[in-house]
Amino acid sequence: MKNSLLSRFAPRETKFFPMFKQLAQFSASAAALLAESLACKTEDEWSAYYKRIKDIERQGDKMANDIIHELSKTFLTPFDREDIHSLTSSLDDVTDRINSSAKRVAIYAPKSVSDSGRELASLIKQAADCICRAMDELENFGNRHKQLLDICTELHDIENKADDVYEMFIHQLFKEESDCIELVKIKEIMHELERTTDAAEHVGKVVRSLIVKYA
Repeated sequence: MKNSLLSRFAPRETKFFPMFKQLAQFSASAAALLAESLACKTEDEWSAYYKRIKDIERQGDKMANDIIHELSKTFLTPFDREDIHSLTSSLDDVTDRINSSAKRVAIYAPKSVSDSGRELASLIKQAADCICRAMDELENFGNRHKQLLDICTELHDIENKADDVYEMFIHQLFKEESDCIELVKIKEIMHELERTTDAAEHVGKVVRSLIVKYA
């Protein structure tokens, strides 16, 4: 008989699922602010958005620590402990990367943010929204693994698109940007934005491994 989270574990053990959802929501909120911030043009505006995103990132860190604390005192868990730890870390990493991207924009204060940078931020927002949908489906894992696999594929496709945007932009950057300092600033910002989509895709990989292991 197939494994089923709801049939194998007592209802009290579902306490982890709302916490996963909250971690995902932190990422989505931070991603929305990041996308808004890249429509701005001044250092003061970027700094203000970074402070708001940093506050969310700290909340995410606290939630991740709370999950690990609950894990240490829970006898029966919906997944193996290492799987819960891996999912928690991957979810928290997305918010951390969004925060790191916002920090780079605020600190480096480039002359402008390119359309490609705004496109990457939009893709990050899409990926964060996908992760929220995945966490909404997770509690009904036994009946929803097809939907979860579709979301994992969507995260993979978003990351591939982000790779293309990043690579094309960097190719043009080195051809057209003559200011070496500005080149370094922009490259660092774009690289961190691209790495954020990598982090989001990694959540999909963790979820896919859960499907293989438990569905």
